[in-house]
Amino acid sequence: MKKFLIALFFVLCIANSGFAFEDIQVIEDTQVDISSQVINKVEPKVEFKWFDISVDDRQKDADNYKNIVFGEGSKIYLTKDEFKKQFSKYKKDANFKHHYMLTNNGVTDDEDAKYNPFYYRKGTLVIYAIQYKNDIHNSLYYTPYGKLYYVDITSDNYPNYPYYSMQYDRKGNLKSAIYFVSHDIQYMYDSKKEFVGVWNKDKLFNLEGKQTSSRKGW
Repeated sequence: MKKFLIALFFVLCIANSGFAFEDIQVIEDTQVDISSQVINKVEPKVEFKWFDISVDDRQKDADNYKNIVFGEGSKIYLTKDEFKKQFSKYKKDANFKHHYMLTNNGVTDDEDAKYNPFYYRKGTLVIYAIQYKNDIHNSLYYTPYGKLYYVDITSDNYPNYPYYSMQYDRKGNLKSAIYFVSHDIQYMYDSKKEFVGVWNKDKLFNLEGKQTSSRKGW
């Protein structure tokens, strides 16, 4: 899960994974970055050159990463049937009471998994995320009653850079995709595989180099 937190109408996109949470208007900026707790992460030194290249070259970069993320070699770009087959066993968190208690009390790590709480306004836990240590490429998001709400899947290279991730809702609908060049630089794509923009730290820029959004908690 990567560090992005963007409020937009009734959708929140949470960037350390580009996660879209529908029907949640405000979430406190108190999230725990699960991915940052994974040891031995390789962090490349990458310079942000978006303003030093032409629009055509920016488009080429965006298309190049798009082909990697959505191309034939992608193992995490799933059809609905593939998603259902892979995640049907996670549809309900059998230990939701225990996991809710842990995350609501600030526990972010135990021998089995890492946890990430998401709060509505002042202290009401509305979503909790689980990343099992024996399956670090899948982050599962649940409602307080243990109903699967969202899934973030990362490519094999995770947690080392570069890697990419896909975000799906509980029905297997693709919501967004991200190519992580580094911790600071991320190329964003929407549910229709269209390029949204490139993040440089807390700022999002489009092809024309115009800042279109910002995020907290970076």
